[in-house]
Amino acid sequence: MSAPPPGPGVTPPFAAPPTEGRTMRLWLGLGVAALAVVLCCGGGAVAVVGLGVAGGQAVNEQARAVTGDYFDALRKQEFDKAYEVLCDAAQRRESPREFEARVSDQPQIRSYEIGAVAGTTDLAVPVDVVYDTGGSDNLRVLLAQDRRTGQLEVCGIN
Repeated sequence: MSAPPPGPGVTPPFAAPPTEGRTMRLWLGLGVAALAVVLCCGGGAVAVVGLGVAGGQAVNEQARAVTGDYFDALRKQEFDKAYEVLCDAAQRRESPREFEARVSDQPQIRSYEIGAVAGTTDLAVPVDVVYDTGGSDNLRVLLAQDRRTGQLEVCGIN
């Protein structure tokens, strides 16, 4: 027969696992994990918004640069350079000679001021032009992206 189990006050053969602080550590670990998820997702959202803003600024900057190149060439009467900035459709509508004949008949540009780019799919840039004759115009330059190069080009002026 075996001996009866020991009574009160007897030391158990192994140490009992600690119970205090166990739930505290579990909740602390879950909180740290949740914070990491929020920071990663929030950081991703901020990055996406930042990329959108930077992309918009890049398009605005390129649109203003192309428009400036076009009007600088016209002002300096460098019609071949102005023609190069035109989109393919505009170049198909008129040859370099026709373009030069048309724009050389217009008043000489003394100065111009480029406004803010309007639109996201159909880009339009307002330009205030002052001519040597003393007259002025508020023009709207229509831009399109070249499918091969990705660069913006002048496709028309209203």
